[in-house]
Amino acid sequence: MSPTLTPIALIARALQRERTRAGMSLSSLAKEAGLAKSTLSQLEAGQGNPSVETLWAIANALNVPFSFLFETKASETKLIRAGEGTPVSADHADFRTTLLANCPPGVRRDLYRAEVKKGEIRSAKAHPAGTVEHVLVVSGRVRTGPAGMAEDLEPGDYYRYPADVPHSYESLSDNAVLVIVMEVQG
Repeated sequence: MSPTLTPIALIARALQRERTRAGMSLSSLAKEAGLAKSTLSQLEAGQGNPSVETLWAIANALNVPFSFLFETKASETKLIRAGEGTPVSADHADFRTTLLANCPPGVRRDLYRAEVKKGEIRSAKAHPAGTVEHVLVVSGRVRTGPAGMAEDLEPGDYYRYPADVPHSYESLSDNAVLVIVMEVQG
């Protein structure tokens, strides 16, 4: 997210994001908020100068905190190499766990085991807005991530990245096994 966004541009992005997340049309949101559809359309286009009352009405209609209309909620990357992180040990067993990523409220996660063979790169198109992938390498070596941010990973490495942009998976060894968690907002 660009740090030079104007307040109205931030509001426009947040309004689109929250309305989409709520599954509401412009018409239904306008009706629920007691506003003209044209007003909402202008705001989503980054035009206009909304009052505090207008923004409160929108936030209430979307059932979100007022602050959500100003949040950028940019996806971030997180890379944890094997052996990194803060492990927590069990008292009565030889068992350690390291939290790689907690699940934020209102998020759905799907869990996959992926097997990748050396050769052709698997290019993935962008998933729906707000989608994040978590990749943990079980065996082998892979290069994965969004274009321009792909990382080389080895067994035990963890990488979180935005998946609402094109991304890829490439095995750097003959075979690789990954655990992929796809996280979708809403």
